[in-house]
Amino acid sequence: MTERHLTPGGRGFLMVNAHPRGAAATVDRLWQQLPQQESTEGRRPVVVVVGFSAGYGLAATLAAARRGAVGVGVAYEAAETPRRTASAGWYRAARTAELTDGWTFLNTDAFADTAKADVIKELTQRLGKVDHLIYSVAAPRRTDPVTGQVHHSVIQPVGQESTAKTLEFTDGVPTIGSSTLQPATDAEREATVKVMGGEDWHRWIDALAEAGLLADGFTTTALTYVGSDLTADIYRNGTIGAAKEHLEATAHQLGTRLADRGGRAFTAVAGAAVTQASTAIPSMALYTSLLHHVLGDAGFHTTARQMHALWLQLDGEQPLVLDETGRIRLDGWELDTTVQSRVRALWDRITTDNVTDHADSDWFRRQVGRLYGWNVSDTDYDVPSQTTVPWPTRTA
Repeated sequence: MTERHLTPGGRGFLMVNAHPRGAAATVDRLWQQLPQQESTEGRRPVVVVVGFSAGYGLAATLAAARRGAVGVGVAYEAAETPRRTASAGWYRAARTAELTDGWTFLNTDAFADTAKADVIKELTQRLGKVDHLIYSVAAPRRTDPVTGQVHHSVIQPVGQESTAKTLEFTDGVPTIGSSTLQPATDAEREATVKVMGGEDWHRWIDALAEAGLLADGFTTTALTYVGSDLTADIYRNGTIGAAKEHLEATAHQLGTRLADRGGRAFTAVAGAAVTQASTAIPSMALYTSLLHHVLGDAGFHTTARQMHALWLQLDGEQPLVLDETGRIRLDGWELDTTVQSRVRALWDRITTDNVTDHADSDWFRRQVGRLYGWNVSDTDYDVPSQTTVPWPTRTA
């Protein structure tokens, strides 16, 4: 067992060390935001969450557990080394296991066939057929299990270069800069679709179906994002957007396939959030800071709030909010025309000189720290922390 006096370290929005107690506390906060559903007799719903240890996947897992579901979570997190702590997701997984019951958490590459085999084994031996599969994966690379080829995702525009405003920090001081990205090649676009599109999602459903593990009325949902016109050139109209379009096309394919047994497949469009994936996208830091400035804490929907809303719709307690293409929409609070008009006005006038007047830059910086377990109130960072935490395999 190792105790260390930790400091965050890192560069930009990436930190080299996670704080175990702080990371656990962020899970506690999500848990407390979610209402507890009264327990009922009979079979508990079975849920598989692919990508459970961060962002919307974590919130979806906790929300499902709060509603009485059992299941399997899959994530790919880094263990502790002599030089670095384990990843924040590792510590979040450990705390999630302590809060939930009836869940198994696997640390494995979701893209690999072995991950699917491990989940099938757990379901066959313990839980039975699956009622819901939530797919929430953001990754920089994927090894194709059929060809062995490694595909790398890129964040680039398509068709022409794009320049966007950015929010940056120098010694903690916010500044407004810019980022110019060159257009992706066809090969880069296709590789990003291979990583972030719907191919792996489809393979998960194929594997469960072949194992006879899809319950009647099975529903699968992949989480996605649309966002504002302000970020569209780099996001929705870029390589990531191409992958999201493939994900949405996959939902239609899966929906057709599942319909004969009463099954469904959706993409659910979530609203903006500060996640490790979103901080890698140029302009998202500034956009999210402006959005929070416009909405405040009350109007800015947390991941927990949005995933609770998703489960209410998937379980039929509230009607599905679908757009014209059949996507579940959870982002109305963000894309409200009045909200977007106010964000755009701030975007057009913001400079380094007035950034703290028009954007919640300090809020954003704190939120980034919390992704790694830092900046969490009631966490004592001055005392050494136990960094050796075992990976949870199964909850009670």
